[in-house]
Amino acid sequence: MGKILSSTALVIFILLVLLVGLFFFWFGCRIEPENGQIAIMIKKTGKDLPADQIIATDPAYKGIQLEVLGEGRYFRNPYVWDWEIRQISDIPAGSFGVLVRKFGKDLPPGEIIAPGPEYKGIVRETLNTGKHRINPYAYEVKYYNDIQIMPGNVGVVTNLTGKDIFSGTANDLTNHKGFIVDGSRKGVVARILKEGTHRINPYIQGVSIVNIQSQRYEFTGNDAIMFLTVDGFNISLEGTVEFNIQRDAAPWLTHEVGNMEDILKKLILPSVSGFARIEGSKKSATEFIIGESRQVFQNELEQFLRKICSNWGISINSVLIRDITPPQEIAEIIRNRELAQQEAKKFRQQIEQAKSAMELERQKMLAVQNRTRVEAETLKITKEIEAKQQQLERMIAARTELEVTALDYKTAEANVKALLTLAEAERQVIESQNISEAEILQRNVEAFGSGENYIRGLLFQKIGPRLESIMTNGGRGGLFGLPLNGASKTVQDEVKK
Repeated sequence: MGKILSSTALVIFILLVLLVGLFFFWFGCRIEPENGQIAIMIKKTGKDLPADQIIATDPAYKGIQLEVLGEGRYFRNPYVWDWEIRQISDIPAGSFGVLVRKFGKDLPPGEIIAPGPEYKGIVRETLNTGKHRINPYAYEVKYYNDIQIMPGNVGVVTNLTGKDIFSGTANDLTNHKGFIVDGSRKGVVARILKEGTHRINPYIQGVSIVNIQSQRYEFTGNDAIMFLTVDGFNISLEGTVEFNIQRDAAPWLTHEVGNMEDILKKLILPSVSGFARIEGSKKSATEFIIGESRQVFQNELEQFLRKICSNWGISINSVLIRDITPPQEIAEIIRNRELAQQEAKKFRQQIEQAKSAMELERQKMLAVQNRTRVEAETLKITKEIEAKQQQLERMIAARTELEVTALDYKTAEANVKALLTLAEAERQVIESQNISEAEILQRNVEAFGSGENYIRGLLFQKIGPRLESIMTNGGRGGLFGLPLNGASKTVQDEVKK
């Protein structure tokens, strides 16, 4: 009985141990990061890390491990391992990430970008949009917005790392006076970014967005150009200049001159003001009010700006002078003179209009006369054409009748010839028949022996048909005392018939 109880207790003990083991294994060893989480592993046993290391890149060392566990279910011995559950690094749309490595060897002097995976510092490659399993003890993630370059703009790129004059490499003065460098040096590079989305590490390169669309600068109001004429009067000049930065010149221009405001204040405005003061001082005040001097001044200003700005990579699209304000003391005099000239011009226009009306009436009368003459000449030509046509028709009819008569004559002549030919043929036929009948008669006469006998035979033929059967003498075989035996066989045959 005691042995049975001992065996039962042992089984119960084993089951309890198994139950406790399963409970410990499930609740004490289970690592289960959820979706969007990672598990940072910390090893409690192993070799100690070097003094300058904070991350264990090899599981043989204890401390925070470089590799992390993604979402899922894992089992680790809690006496060997410890762990922390952290959120995964999620880079939203329209952004990118830059990694800063916290472990590794120190950077070489003067460097800010990690040259390799064994160095700490800023990592050259960027992280795209999405979720990344990044160990926060090993890396720091910095978020930056995408660089959006809209149509009509370009991006000027400046290298923040690379060789420079402090590293013993002098600038290349043959390349835009040394302001533009190649890709291995610090400074502005010639390559520009076109419109679109770009992700550039801001610790390696800086991007300045430059508008290359047409810009308008208006010098009006307080910004109007003031200058003195040759006769000492003040002139106020207002207008508009439209320009744009050339695409290829954007890096050099923006680096040497500055932004759009700097371009206006350092290039456009001084050029307009300088030209106006120099060229304006060569003309009198009245030249800017009347005549063609205003248009000539505008054209010369546009040519001057095109020449100056093209050297800086700026295209001048148009120059328009809207208003030139002269001094009031001469404006009134010139205005009155202009009004008088306008009145005189109006009177001259009225006189010209009256002359034009008279000339128009004269032209109308000439047109009526010309139309009447043309109609008479047209009628005359029409009648002449009709008479010639009738004459031609009569000539054609007479010629046709003559040809028909000639044709009838030829037809009659042909008919006469045909009749003569037919008569001749008939004559020849009759002649042939007569000759044939004469020959037959001659042969018949010869057959009867004489003409008398032949006539007698014909007589018998006409007046005594079948006479032999009716009045024949059977004993002698004669007819009316005429012997038949002595006649020819032909006559006998005729008598029999």
